[in-house]
Amino acid sequence: MVRYTVLPRESRVWIDARSSLHPIQSESTGLEGWFEAEVQGGGRINLAAAPRGRVEIAIDQLSSGNPLYDREMRRRTDSRRYPQIVGELALMEDGGRDGRYRMRGDVSFHGRTCPVEDEMTLTWPAEGRLCLEGEHEFDIRDFAMEPPKIMMFRVYPDVTVRVRIVAEADGDA
Repeated sequence: MVRYTVLPRESRVWIDARSSLHPIQSESTGLEGWFEAEVQGGGRINLAAAPRGRVEIAIDQLSSGNPLYDREMRRRTDSRRYPQIVGELALMEDGGRDGRYRMRGDVSFHGRTCPVEDEMTLTWPAEGRLCLEGEHEFDIRDFAMEPPKIMMFRVYPDVTVRVRIVAEADGDA
């Protein structure tokens, strides 16, 4: 097994939500975590060796660029009590196409943990580095959050989260 450490400055998370007025978009760096896998020839992952991983981001790292939205988001997520969003990989399966994998795991947010399943693409941008990219649509009500109303604007509960996780093999790999 090779352990890859997530590079926070090179990894990104994008969050897209909608309101009755306009889209709400956020792009942030600061993802942290790791991914462990046995790599076969051709950059394929040996799925029989049960890859594992964990990624997390501090809620305070997320910003829409609008202080009003950001303040309301931190208040509603109770970021002091629940300061992080955490994703943990439980199962990785062949996605049927080169570089595509079906990922299953759990996402913990706002004191709740929900199962998640979706596809991700794995690429090898440089020797000893990997990049996992994917997106998933969440309903924030699954995490015991009601969609906020900011003044007279309504925010819808469906939020699309896209990630680009860049990780580097640890030195002893």
